[in-house]
Amino acid sequence: MPVARLLAALAVALILGPVAAAPDDDRAGVQRFVAEMTERHGFDPVALQTLLETARYRPAIVDAMNRPYEDKPWPEYRALFLTPERIDAGVAFWRDHAETLTRAETAFGVAPEIVVAILGVETRYGRNLGTHRTLDALTTLGFSYPKRADFFRGELESFLLLSREEGLDPGRILGSYAGALGTPQFIPSSYRAYAVDFDGDGQRDLWHSNPDVIGSVANYFKLHGWRPGEPVAFPSELKAGLPDGVDIAGKTPLMPNRTAGDWRDAGIDWRASTAPSTPAVLIRLAGPTDEYWIGLDNFYVITRYNHSNLYAMAILQLSEAIRARHAGER
Repeated sequence: MPVARLLAALAVALILGPVAAAPDDDRAGVQRFVAEMTERHGFDPVALQTLLETARYRPAIVDAMNRPYEDKPWPEYRALFLTPERIDAGVAFWRDHAETLTRAETAFGVAPEIVVAILGVETRYGRNLGTHRTLDALTTLGFSYPKRADFFRGELESFLLLSREEGLDPGRILGSYAGALGTPQFIPSSYRAYAVDFDGDGQRDLWHSNPDVIGSVANYFKLHGWRPGEPVAFPSELKAGLPDGVDIAGKTPLMPNRTAGDWRDAGIDWRASTAPSTPAVLIRLAGPTDEYWIGLDNFYVITRYNHSNLYAMAILQLSEAIRARHAGER
C-alpha cells in the first residue's frame, strides 16, 4: 500500500475507534431495515445494503449510552458546564453573532442567552461536534442496543432521509455517540423537523452556518411552546417540609402539575411575584444539600431538548451567567 494511502487509513482508524464483532442478530435486522426503507421511501436496496455494510459495530458507543452525564449528582453535573471558560466563550459568541441572535429573538421569541447556553452546553459553541461516525452510531444502537433499538432505528431512517434531502454523504458525517448532529446536536428527526435556513442560502446547515444554527435552536424552542419574556424557574424554600400526595420532580422532568398558588399554600416559598394561576412544578436537585426549585412552563420546554432536569437547570444557570457578563461589558 502506498504511504499516503496507509496514512489515510490509519487516520480513519483513529477517528472511528476500535471495531468489534456485531451481535449475531445484527445482520437480520439490517436486512429487514433495508426492505422497509425500500418499500416506504424508495431507496435502492443494493445501494443501501452496500452503504450499511460499511457501518461498524462500536461497543464504546453502547458503553457511553450506559454512562450518561445525567446520571451524575447535580453538583458534579453543574460543575461540568458552569465554568469561567464556557461563560467567557458564550459572551464572545453573543458579541460575534449579536445581530443574528436579535433577529432570531424577533422571529421566534427566544432570548439570546438561552440559545447561546444551549450551544455552550452541547458543543462548546461548535468546538466539539463529535468524533463518532453517525452511520456507525445509529446502526450500533439501532440493531445492537435492545432497550432503545426501535428509537434509534427510527433515527437511522431519519438520518438517511435527511442525507438524501440535504445532499449529504451519510458515510462521512460525524457526530455524537447517540447520533446527534452539528453545533446544536440535533438528532436526525429533529434536524428534519426543526432546522431552518436562517441565512437564506437554500440549505439548512447546522455545521457551518451559525445563522442556521441560531435560528434552528430558536425555532425548536418556539415549536415546543416557549413563552417569550416569561421566567423559567425560581429557587424555593420549604417552610413546612415536603407536601404529601403530590409528585415532585427529581432528575426526570414533569410537566407543571399544580399552580403557583397551590405550591405556596403547601408551604413552598420563593421571592419572585408569580400569579397564583401560573402552572408550576416543584423540582428537587439532590446533593449534599438538596436544592428545591419552582419550575414553570419554560423550564419544561428546555427539557424537551434533553429530557433531564439537570440539563435544563444547567442551561438556565449558564444562560443567566452569560447574560450578566454580557450586560457588564456594554
